[in-house]
Amino acid sequence: MAINTVIFDFDGTVINTNQVIINSWQYTYKAVRGREKPVEHIISSFGEPLHDTMKREFPDHDTDKVTSIYREYQAHHYKDMIELFPGMGELIRGLSGHGYNVGIVTSRMRGTTLNGLNNFGLTEYIGNIVTCEDTDKHKPDPEPALIALRNFGVTADEAIMIGDSMYDIKCAHNAGMRAVLVGWAVAVSEEEKAGPDKPDCIIEKAEDLWAYLTSITDGKA
Repeated sequence: MAINTVIFDFDGTVINTNQVIINSWQYTYKAVRGREKPVEHIISSFGEPLHDTMKREFPDHDTDKVTSIYREYQAHHYKDMIELFPGMGELIRGLSGHGYNVGIVTSRMRGTTLNGLNNFGLTEYIGNIVTCEDTDKHKPDPEPALIALRNFGVTADEAIMIGDSMYDIKCAHNAGMRAVLVGWAVAVSEEEKAGPDKPDCIIEKAEDLWAYLTSITDGKA
């Protein structure tokens, strides 16, 4: 069946939020523990729902209070520290212009997701957004992706999902969708790229997605 729906992760896929996330974590570690943690440790949690990471990192503290420290820092620095990954704006606008349903499935809250999309003039091209506030089940559980499919009124074999973490890849596969990994992902190892849950495709540049969509239409993928 032809693909008519493309669902994107947000952080690390469409918009480069890596540095503001790292800085938010370091601010939180210093505020709560009095010291920072290695950047590699922070990157290893990319893609995981924030609440889950907070519970693991600060098991002896109130999760909501620690999360508020993180979010307060990010609220003050978010807009000035984010940027589109090269070609992603053009890709999203092009997909919408060619009649594809374009959606976002993210573990981020709706407010900052919309702020990021608005900041780069992309909101009008996004037909549906599923955030952590729309479900109690989060990636890699399929539920966020399944909600997006239901909202668009399409089946899993009509859609693909694009992300930068194994949480995204597993979420897509668990929902029965093809999964595409972006080549600028910083939290996926070479072993994971070739492992049992490997992505169906890796795109090194945003525009590479067009070739993959054509290969699906031609029955080559």
